[in-house]
Amino acid sequence: MPQTEARKTLKDAPVMWRRVNSIGIILDCNSTYAANLGYVKSEILGKSIFEHVPKDTWEDMNDSLKIWFETGKVTDRKITFKKQDGKTFSGLLQATSLYDENKNLLGSNTVIFDLAQMSDEKIKEYEAFFKESNAKLHEIKEKEYSQLDKNSKSEYDGLKKMFEMLSSVNFNEINKMII
Repeated sequence: MPQTEARKTLKDAPVMWRRVNSIGIILDCNSTYAANLGYVKSEILGKSIFEHVPKDTWEDMNDSLKIWFETGKVTDRKITFKKQDGKTFSGLLQATSLYDENKNLLGSNTVIFDLAQMSDEKIKEYEAFFKESNAKLHEIKEKEYSQLDKNSKSEYDGLKKMFEMLSSVNFNEINKMII
């Protein structure tokens, strides 16, 4: 899958990011997602999102999918994730829909925050990254958007929507969720 300039903002981002299709198959992810789950990227692509959650929490992931189908997004959804070594961690899932030029659902851009890593320092890193990414997307919009093909525009629009949502995340509320 070719990388657009917009998607390159996610390559080594401090957040775990994945793109899934409309049935929950992982189409792409960043190095942070792969590393935090203990896989290499090639072991993740083409797999179901259910492979990264313990079987006893599949219902939680399924509920998250239902919310996404009904509303087009998922915010502050606490999910238990499973690493390759079998260890688990509590994550907070944020997802926005990705549509084609005819407004048909293609999938989602999903960001997961590892709640155990939610320190003041990490929050500042996230906030700086969101601000930087929004600025990069604004620059792309100004300079390149009109020349992008339909697929690249769709990707840009989906990522812009995702970063707008992430910029409004209330990290103080997230910290209250940590047990």
